[in-house]
Amino acid sequence: MTRYFDLRRDKAVYPLYRGSANCAHRWGLPGLKDCPGCGATWSSWGHQYPAVDLSDLPERGEFEEPRPEPFHELARLRELVRPLAPPGAQLPPGTSFGPLVGTATGQFAPFSGLDSCWILVRRDAFDSLQAAGIRGLLGCKTELRFRQKTPPDILELQLELRGRMHRDCLPPDLEPPCPTCGRVGLRLPDDLILDATSLPTDIDLFRLGDYGTVLIGTDRFKDAVEQGGWAGISFRELPVR
Repeated sequence: MTRYFDLRRDKAVYPLYRGSANCAHRWGLPGLKDCPGCGATWSSWGHQYPAVDLSDLPERGEFEEPRPEPFHELARLRELVRPLAPPGAQLPPGTSFGPLVGTATGQFAPFSGLDSCWILVRRDAFDSLQAAGIRGLLGCKTELRFRQKTPPDILELQLELRGRMHRDCLPPDLEPPCPTCGRVGLRLPDDLILDATSLPTDIDLFRLGDYGTVLIGTDRFKDAVEQGGWAGISFRELPVR
């Protein structure tokens, strides 16, 4: 039976790897201002598609400035980018696209960025995982500018949103999603439980479908990371029902 693990930054590697980056994805959908359905002004986090390239879109400039917009404007922009996004992508307000752009410094661990709900991976670690047969790896080039003469090759993993939380860890009075914008007023449960019937069996690394900031790996992924000696990730097993 497959086991599933919550992936977080391993704080123990900090004395050895002090790499840091000041960066953001090149493009993104605006946030939503005053939803006509629920009244909320909000933006998502955890819906990131670094492999989606908007550079040939004539309206690409409209995706370059983070800002809240009324629902009709958000809907217009979402439909412009939908043909370029993965099939079935939810594309909530704040969804980001394209490479990470910015500055970086220091020595990067094999895995980093998990505090920002990204997974940045050095090329050597990525190649090792591919050789180990880890499924669902999509490594995307970053545009991080380093000062050192021989900068590391850092990739960002694009992760599918799959699976969901089990009802036993959700509030019994949880309201349904807003029919207009899809927002769910839910904090991440302290004791997260995964719904066994919803979990993917064809990939080893993904974002939780109903809470995209949760990064999940299988025991196959955990074993490949540990056997390769790749630092930067801590693993916490999640219960499944």
